[in-house]
Amino acid sequence: MSVATAHPAAAPARPPASSARRDGAAQAGPTPPAAVTLAKALNQALADAMAADERVVVFGEDVAELGGVFRVTDGLAARFGESRCFDTPLAEASILGTAIGMAMYGYRPVVEMQFDAFAYPAFEQLVSHLAKMRNRTRGALPTPVVIRIPYGGGIGGVEHHSDSSEGYIAHTPGVHVLTPASVEDAYWLLRSAIASPDPVVFFEPKRLYWSKSRVRLPVTTGPIGTAAVRRPGRDLTLIAYGQSVPIALESAEHARGFGYDLEVLDLRSLVPFDDATVMASVERTGRAIVVHEAAGFAGFGAEIAARVSERCFYRLEAPVLRVTGLDIPYPPPKLEHWHLPSVDRVLDAVERAMAA
Repeated sequence: MSVATAHPAAAPARPPASSARRDGAAQAGPTPPAAVTLAKALNQALADAMAADERVVVFGEDVAELGGVFRVTDGLAARFGESRCFDTPLAEASILGTAIGMAMYGYRPVVEMQFDAFAYPAFEQLVSHLAKMRNRTRGALPTPVVIRIPYGGGIGGVEHHSDSSEGYIAHTPGVHVLTPASVEDAYWLLRSAIASPDPVVFFEPKRLYWSKSRVRLPVTTGPIGTAAVRRPGRDLTLIAYGQSVPIALESAEHARGFGYDLEVLDLRSLVPFDDATVMASVERTGRAIVVHEAAGFAGFGAEIAARVSERCFYRLEAPVLRVTGLDIPYPPPKLEHWHLPSVDRVLDAVERAMAA
């Protein structure tokens, strides 16, 4: 059974499957796919959600006139006006507290925490109120708030600009935790998060903001609470999410040279967690390695390893291993390559798992 809040997440309306007009008249075919960055996909998801529902409002530090540090909210204020997209003071607790109040009055706020570690002042609002309001009121006051958090390293950011704080949030019952690794998921998961009746913390892998895919937006992918097999394999399962997914895929390609066929799972949704897909994969391969940037001690990978060990014990050929960030405060930019999971570190874990 998957971990989830009491109420299932809603999803936005899917785009039409056909371009044919109802009156039968001919209509121009769909536009060809274009190269779209992950940041642009997020931008369009916000714009489409705001166009579809006037209750959706976007606010945070520098999101209006500047368009956000990473330009994810670029153009929204000009298109929808300052009442729908506006800047706030540098006060994260106030930003989230305001969003909770607006949600209680029927709005669907989407707030941006400018960088991962900047969100910590709002943590009390998240844990004490946002995550508990729906349960506290027995469903009378849902709080459909989306908290967008650019997270992770790999861009040369200094301390307070490169944290991976998903473990803190995932430990908090009452909120969904999502993180895309592809352009397509960036669009659809954010649309689904905004449509959800439950609060969602949406971790955006900042190292992947400029990654591209040829895609025609809008696009639909899997719903909240489902993982995706990005590469099938038979010898070992690499479990990753966010910006660790490309590392896992690259590692799987390198592992072919050593005769290993690795499966790569992209979790997409940390809460709810897709036990069925993860366990089915590990039961097939008999081995599992979890890859993430956050520190290993008490990190989210520990939960994954425990779940796999409990459910797949008699099918495992080796202990579940983890390749994570080091158990230290985030290092200076020139040293971060030693801290972050790398292909070499993943392949070393693969060798140890296969030798067991």
